[in-house]
Amino acid sequence: MININLEKIVRIIRNKKKLEKLLNIKITNKGKDVSFEGSPEDEFVATMVFEALEMGFSFSDASLIKEKELEFDRVNIKNFARRGNMEKIRGRLIGKNGTVLKALSELTKCSFEMKGNEVGIIGDPENIKFAIDAVIQIIQGSKHANVYRGLEKRKDDPIIDLGLKEKK
Repeated sequence: MININLEKIVRIIRNKKKLEKLLNIKITNKGKDVSFEGSPEDEFVATMVFEALEMGFSFSDASLIKEKELEFDRVNIKNFARRGNMEKIRGRLIGKNGTVLKALSELTKCSFEMKGNEVGIIGDPENIKFAIDAVIQIIQGSKHANVYRGLEKRKDDPIIDLGLKEKK
């Protein structure tokens, strides 16, 4: 059994039945404390889903962690920032009308959310590493164009299907 203290408890309560069915767990709550029980794998995935919901991701994005076996990770801006002006760094990450986060999302095929001094990322395990590196580079002051160029170079060539794998 795992206990988590959540600020956005309403989102969990509203979707309790869906979450229990999706994550194969039993959810109970007392105030802002949420307890859930299931197999160790299900509890691990449920922890990631709850943290993603707490971070501000939509229910559909957070549920993809279980459905498509995606990963959730956080980057704390303070761990990588050299200067003390957090507003400027957050502004560099968000961009005008969210353009930087949208561009990073398209280039890495990951979902991004910001809450305070943290950036939450949901994505494929192969792509999430590139997304984290890109966020860290922008925090440390790299030019956006250089970060985008690096991500474009890292894009994999399309996989050619030779018909050797069995289709599901």
